[in-house]
Amino acid sequence: MKIPAIKQAVENFSLEALKAAEAALYDEQPLTIEVEGDDEGEKLTHILAAIEIKENMAKGMDFKEALRAYTGRVRNSIN
Repeated sequence: MKIPAIKQAVENFSLEALKAAEAALYDEQPLTIEVEGDDEGEKLTHILAAIEIKENMAKGMDFKEALRAYTGRVRNSIN
């Protein structure tokens, strides 16, 4: 997980485009958007993070709050 890649996806793609990219990866289809990542798994991680952050932003959080909420959730799931 690379925070700059997540930030780039949040800033440059709509929620709909990110969800379409998620579906494309699940269906083993090529992406129609450029998402950073060393492999498909990392790209999917960045896409899923960007989706969650954009959904939280739509609920009123700013980017930094939404990013902190996401990374906190990930840290808690690891521990």
